[in-house]
Amino acid sequence: MQTDIDPRNLIGRKAFDRDGTKIGTVDEVYLDDATGEPEWAAVRTGLFSRDAFVPLEPSRLADDGLRVPFARALIKEAPDFGVGRHLSPEQELQLYHHYGLDLPAAEGGPAPAPDRDFGRIAGSED
Repeated sequence: MQTDIDPRNLIGRKAFDRDGTKIGTVDEVYLDDATGEPEWAAVRTGLFSRDAFVPLEPSRLADDGLRVPFARALIKEAPDFGVGRHLSPEQELQLYHHYGLDLPAAEGGPAPAPDRDFGRIAGSED
């Protein structure tokens, strides 16, 4: 995922939702394993301090902080994987699905087909 956000300028910055409401402070930045580009930020939220992962694309860095184009409620409901550890491909997939984002296309290859069975139990009929 290509982004022009420099992670060194992001840590410690305030993060805001799509309405401009403060959601917390950027705690950590996670890089894509394949490209080394910044992909996710962990934002420390609330009084009881949990970290919510937010996508850096399509977020943008403004003078006052990181602008995340999602509702505060959606951000606060993001899966909590803890910070300081590597995000697994499965955890990243959960985050992409949570935010309704398209999966990034593989370098030089076609985009992966959508997983139509995501969230369904094997053998169940819907």
